[in-house]
Amino acid sequence: MKKEFILFSIITTILFAALAWFVWSGFWWILGVEIILVGVGIADMIQKKHTIMRNYPLFGRIRYWMEDLRPKLYQYFIESDIDGRPINRIDRSTIYQRAKQETDTMPFGTQLDVYAEGYEWMSHSIAPKDFHKLNHHPKVKVGNGNCKQPYDLSILNVSAMSFGSLSPQAIMALNGGAKMGGFAHNTGEGGISPYHLKQGGNLIWQIGTGYFGARDKEGNFNAEAYRQNAVRPEVKMIELKLSQGAKPGHGGILPGKKNTPEIAAIRLVEPYTTVYSPPYHSAFSTPTEMMQFIKLLREQSDGKPVGFKLCVGRKHEFIAICKAMLATNIYPDFITVDGGEGGTGAAPQEFSNYVGAPLMDGLAFVVNILKGFGIKQHITVIASGKILSGFHIVRAMALGADACNSARAMMMAIGCIQALVCNTNRCPTGVATQDQSLAKGLVVEDKITRVFNYHEDTVKTFVELIGAAGIDNPQKITRSHIYRRVFMNEVRTFEDIFPSCETNCFVNGNIPDRYKDDYVMAKADSWN
Repeated sequence: MKKEFILFSIITTILFAALAWFVWSGFWWILGVEIILVGVGIADMIQKKHTIMRNYPLFGRIRYWMEDLRPKLYQYFIESDIDGRPINRIDRSTIYQRAKQETDTMPFGTQLDVYAEGYEWMSHSIAPKDFHKLNHHPKVKVGNGNCKQPYDLSILNVSAMSFGSLSPQAIMALNGGAKMGGFAHNTGEGGISPYHLKQGGNLIWQIGTGYFGARDKEGNFNAEAYRQNAVRPEVKMIELKLSQGAKPGHGGILPGKKNTPEIAAIRLVEPYTTVYSPPYHSAFSTPTEMMQFIKLLREQSDGKPVGFKLCVGRKHEFIAICKAMLATNIYPDFITVDGGEGGTGAAPQEFSNYVGAPLMDGLAFVVNILKGFGIKQHITVIASGKILSGFHIVRAMALGADACNSARAMMMAIGCIQALVCNTNRCPTGVATQDQSLAKGLVVEDKITRVFNYHEDTVKTFVELIGAAGIDNPQKITRSHIYRRVFMNEVRTFEDIFPSCETNCFVNGNIPDRYKDDYVMAKADSWN
């Protein structure tokens, strides 16, 4: 758009000047107006704060005019879901305001329908804790007895998004924000790129079924290639991806035309060839073998925390994994639970909409099973799935999470406006594109600060919320702290909706009826 604007400006300036000179002197006034508009457009291209205006000089201002017309026009036309249903405008506005350090207080009271089904809130205490005396940067130590290099993980981190899906500038902005704020940045399964390393932020290296950055030419896992990346000082944790919420059970395809030499070198594949990621792992075929593989990953990384990510599907399969943990005495350092509401532009709509358990259902189940087997103390649980606000962190921790990851909120912090063209390479904000004519509009230094601001203020709000509930430690949040309106005249706590399991109930034989069939089906030596 910049080139087109410059070319259009030159042509119209020459045209109006010629018309004013040879045809009618009144064109001098039009030329003057045109020169002013060109000047405004040039100023838009030079400024570093707004990516839309940098990429679309003059015309990009329309978006910000619409913002000024809030809440009627902007929120109705811009802040709607893809099928027109309204989404939570409050959380979205809060993300932008925190990232930009604008006032995030709301005038005129609550703007949500508190009597609508699904409305949630947390209970406060008459004896709240003093926020100023609480830990403003809560972290959780990740690493069990077999881990030699445990990591202090922030309660809010950047969720998995690969280079290739995101632009180099977006990756650098996210990683720089993580460095500045002392939290972690998940690489996504696309491998560790130079853009993940340039800013020096802490990384969670995700390894998917394609083993990118840890594979041989045939696509099999390669321990030597893995070790070269795993021992990098920037890599603090390693995450084995079994499935992701947006497309669980679905493999991936890297088309040859997108497989540039740069991406091929990062992923250890041949450039310009089509690369397939299978829907399953070839390095193991049973739960027991999976535990042995996790042990190998930990050993080859010199004892760094190793865990796995999954979206809950067939429940007996996760129970089988837990049985394999007990049988082998090998425990992952962490488990990331992704919700079926996760987002991607690389999956059929049916997978995005109808496959995989939503975060709260999956999270409550995983925590219950770990407690039932008496192994929760070995494993940090991380929640991932539309975590946008401090309340969302409270809600996830009430269900048993120890920390949270966020993808879309971090994208919005660096300028994403949910234009819904992530899968077309035409992202207007330069976030989800490899088109450098668009990506260059994203000023890394400015967006680093915005990522830091969003994280800082959201964690601060989380601490304020638990303080209001009379809680001085996140580990003390329970399911009884969160309420949900299930009908107009009926309210239940999360403990009512997602009943907890007693610790060791599976070991003691007191298996809740809702899990008995899956427990019987689960086998440590077979997925089926």
